[in-house]
Amino acid sequence: MDNIWQGRNDGDSPLHHRIFQRVEISENYENISPNNFVLHGFSVDEGVRRNKGRVGAAKAPDIIRRNMSNFPVVSPDFKLLDFGNVTCEDQNLEKAQENLSDKVSKILQKNAKSIVLGGGHELTFAHYSGVKKAFPNQKIGIINIDAHFDNREPENGVGASSGTGFWQIAQDGEIHSLHIGIQRNSNTLKLFDTAHQFGMRYILADEIFYENLPKIYQKIDELIFSVDQLYLTICMDVFNAAIAPGVSATAYNGIFADATFLHFYRHILKSEKLIALDIAEVNPEFDIAEKTARFAASLVNEWFMI
Repeated sequence: MDNIWQGRNDGDSPLHHRIFQRVEISENYENISPNNFVLHGFSVDEGVRRNKGRVGAAKAPDIIRRNMSNFPVVSPDFKLLDFGNVTCEDQNLEKAQENLSDKVSKILQKNAKSIVLGGGHELTFAHYSGVKKAFPNQKIGIINIDAHFDNREPENGVGASSGTGFWQIAQDGEIHSLHIGIQRNSNTLKLFDTAHQFGMRYILADEIFYENLPKIYQKIDELIFSVDQLYLTICMDVFNAAIAPGVSATAYNGIFADATFLHFYRHILKSEKLIALDIAEVNPEFDIAEKTARFAASLVNEWFMI
């Protein structure tokens, strides 16, 4: 792992520090202090395979780490603990999800902030489950920036997948979610109907434009106000293929990381209720010059700069 966290060393003064100089590589829960960022890689794409997608996302966590390394540190108190990767043995996705869930729960109980680098979007159910374990009596809100609802019912004989996370969450009780970037041409009427039945609120990709920011802010604030803790998950296939070519399912008409996106994205990151964030579906097998991995790394870094 040490050979991944490398970058330009301009000096030892905190004024010169970059992220790689503030990383502690050790799965030692005693070293966690409140408000530390704790990172896990979810080197798993078994759920993508089950969902008939393009596999390869399991290789993404270390590549995203490498692209995070050289960003400058802007806070004197910033500390990032890297707890390594969760893997999937013998195609046992459920065990891998449980493993990540347990790890996330432990760090959140230390009042740290959880970051997970996927991997496929099957990490959603695992990450959410860890938040729920840490705060069993609190209302957990989820903001999902994604082209897809991921609320498919598991197929017989196949089980959970990258497309079933929100269906699984809804089985545990009332769901509190807002889905931003939903594409009409990527979700069947059945999936829209399921979203309505579960009470999954959403903002279509077509609704994301600058003049509509007040309504977008309103929907985000309504969700945040109604919950106790907030979890943010980002599927990179929500973005246009021009800026995110290396994903499991490309989107020719996806959204862009323009001023509109950055306005509402940073607004979410500023919430004091935000305790967990993950990035899913970066697929190095189809990436071009690591554009998608670099983009994913910058989205995580935005949280570090708040």
